[in-house]
Amino acid sequence: MAVQEQRLGELLLRSQIVTNAQLEQARAEQRRAGGRLSGQLTKLGFVREQDMTSFLSRQFGVPSVRLDDLGEISEEVLKCIPRDMAIKHTCIPINRSGMQLIVAMSDPTDMFALDDLKFLTGYNIEVVVAGEQSILAAIDKYYGVKKVAQASTEDEFTNSIEGLDDFNLDEIAVGEEEEEVNEVDLENMAAEAPVVRLVNAILIDAIKNHCSDIHIEPYEKSMRIRFRIDGVLKEVMRPPLKLRNAIVSRIKIMSSLDIAERRLPQDGRIKLKLGGGREMDFRVSVLPCLFGEKVVMRLLDKSNLQLDMTKLGFEEKALKDFKDAIHRPYGMVLVTGPTGSGKTTTLYSALSELNTVNDNISTAEDPVEFNLMGINQVQMHEAIGLNFAAALRSFLRQDPDIIMVGEIRDFETAEIAVKSALTGHMVLSTLHTNDAPSTISRLLNMGIEPFLVTSSVNLILAQRLARKLCQFCKKEAHLDPQALRDAQVPEDKIPGAVIYEPGPGCDKCNNGFKGRIALYEVMVFGDELKNAVLQGYSTAELKAEAIRLGMQSLRMAGINKVLAGVTSLAECCRVTAPD
Repeated sequence: MAVQEQRLGELLLRSQIVTNAQLEQARAEQRRAGGRLSGQLTKLGFVREQDMTSFLSRQFGVPSVRLDDLGEISEEVLKCIPRDMAIKHTCIPINRSGMQLIVAMSDPTDMFALDDLKFLTGYNIEVVVAGEQSILAAIDKYYGVKKVAQASTEDEFTNSIEGLDDFNLDEIAVGEEEEEVNEVDLENMAAEAPVVRLVNAILIDAIKNHCSDIHIEPYEKSMRIRFRIDGVLKEVMRPPLKLRNAIVSRIKIMSSLDIAERRLPQDGRIKLKLGGGREMDFRVSVLPCLFGEKVVMRLLDKSNLQLDMTKLGFEEKALKDFKDAIHRPYGMVLVTGPTGSGKTTTLYSALSELNTVNDNISTAEDPVEFNLMGINQVQMHEAIGLNFAAALRSFLRQDPDIIMVGEIRDFETAEIAVKSALTGHMVLSTLHTNDAPSTISRLLNMGIEPFLVTSSVNLILAQRLARKLCQFCKKEAHLDPQALRDAQVPEDKIPGAVIYEPGPGCDKCNNGFKGRIALYEVMVFGDELKNAVLQGYSTAELKAEAIRLGMQSLRMAGINKVLAGVTSLAECCRVTAPD
């Protein structure tokens, strides 16, 4: 609902149109039966519909009309807005002139409805105000129904394709930005115009399947949509190629991007409010490719954010080492791994552990994925010069105790981070490297002096995400002992080892897998390793020395999860490299 109900109630009270008791009764009825506050006030008889219409007209500077005085509305005009859309937004088209469509609405400030109507019809929408009951009566008169049944979403993808071949893409027009979309609205829209229905079906299905990313990819003669579920991409549908630009345009409108810009990459965000106070964000990235624009949407579900480090997959010793490092008064803790390996979750877990009223915590992120209470989070904006280095410099003037830098990408950021760690601050950050020992080489290659690295770094953590076997349908794998040796299972653990593999799949899993667990390689940067760096050890020599000192490599961590029956040997070998 686009009119801010609280504000409307206050305006009506201030104008002495309703009393406080009447307003509270109307709100109670609204909570029980739904609908708009203005409609409930007129239904209860507290305000005449004509008076409410006049009030809204004066308040928002929009003309008002009496639908009974307009005469018959032509069929051509009525066809501009489908019945379901008219019911959903409590509106009705009353006239058309060129590219201008005049629409009577009970809520003239419902920007989401205006965006929807403009997108679907291709017309410029001019709004006039009419009473809610009058509009519902007109809908009943011209469309023949008063309400429409909720669309079933069981076969959204199948249903959303129907009618697409007859859809005229020329009707799609540039729309205004949409800030928030309600899940109920998405469900309702699934039965409406084809492109809107299709995009909403994609978002709904991604949420239901606990998908982490949506890929919409155009090719020369086809288009495909893939979901990343538990770290693996899976094709879910191939929409008609003619809808390529329409689908991308719809997503751009929902994420407040420039619909006309098709030559440059763009980044945006879609925010959904789900039931029960749950929120879902879609981080949108649009990339121009050879045959159109590819869209990747990452799902960020705050309700699924795991901030309890004991449940992330740490081995007991690794967890103790990590906690000891982040609780030191100063120094640097680095988390490494490729995109999508869970680095952000690990860092947020560390921040949650450190987040007390006694410490000032500031983060520089690109983008800010989740909002954390008590932590000062800063969104990077390269276009105006706000990058990691600039943010770090500002943090040092903000009396910080703990600083988190989203990523160390260049010498300038690395230099400031190292100097911060050397001057009494705890610095958390990430790098893109293959394992923990290679992080040292990366910092040296950036231009950081070896003595600065050894003085500032406390601990380096590398991680990967492995799919977990479904505990309901997994089955025992009968593997040759040589296969276990090739995968680097320790010789003393091969006799009697019980290894599991994915089962046939059941109603609780996705082809034998359900969820993911992190594999950690924790390298404590003690005196012996610091001496090795100062002596110029290579990455391979550093890794061998770290393992000798007790570090558990990513492959070792994966093997432990295999022997515990959490994941399969094939999955362990897929996500980790041999030592």
